[in-house]
Amino acid sequence: MQRLQSVKPKGTVTFRKPVREDGAEIWELIRACKPLDENSMYANLLQSDHFRDTCVVAEMDGDIVGWVSAYLMPTDADTVFVWQVAVSPKARGIGLGTRMLDALMLRDDVQGAKRMQTTITLDNDASWALFRKFAKGSGADLNSEAHFTRDTHFQGEHATEHMVTITFRSAMTRAA
Repeated sequence: MQRLQSVKPKGTVTFRKPVREDGAEIWELIRACKPLDENSMYANLLQSDHFRDTCVVAEMDGDIVGWVSAYLMPTDADTVFVWQVAVSPKARGIGLGTRMLDALMLRDDVQGAKRMQTTITLDNDASWALFRKFAKGSGADLNSEAHFTRDTHFQGEHATEHMVTITFRSAMTRAA
């Protein structure tokens, strides 16, 4: 997987696995990143604990400024599903979303993954741009189709979520 870094961060950014104590700060970050769906703080605590090996925290100057929640699909261990990507307003414009996805895919826990999936509503331009940029930088193919529909799954209360599938040309492996 190749990636060019053309933007210099404002501060030093580090990437790590979350710990339980991060849950509340992650919850606050997500609340500040509209239009992301807010989960309960408890859900973010569980993600930081139970799914820590497939989630990414980005820190800058001691603050959590980025978050990726993800997991290996229970029915398909070759697929990493990205639940949410959150980037603090103070860390935007430095390619942090793409860098967090790169950090995720370099984890030993997802080695051998052949696909990444996420769902995105049609009006979420930032998410479409992020995943298209990630796919292009990874030399991968991106496809999408309606998955959870407004009327069938959301009782008319939420826009249709499109399943985005990024298929890597070869399974992800750590750079030597």
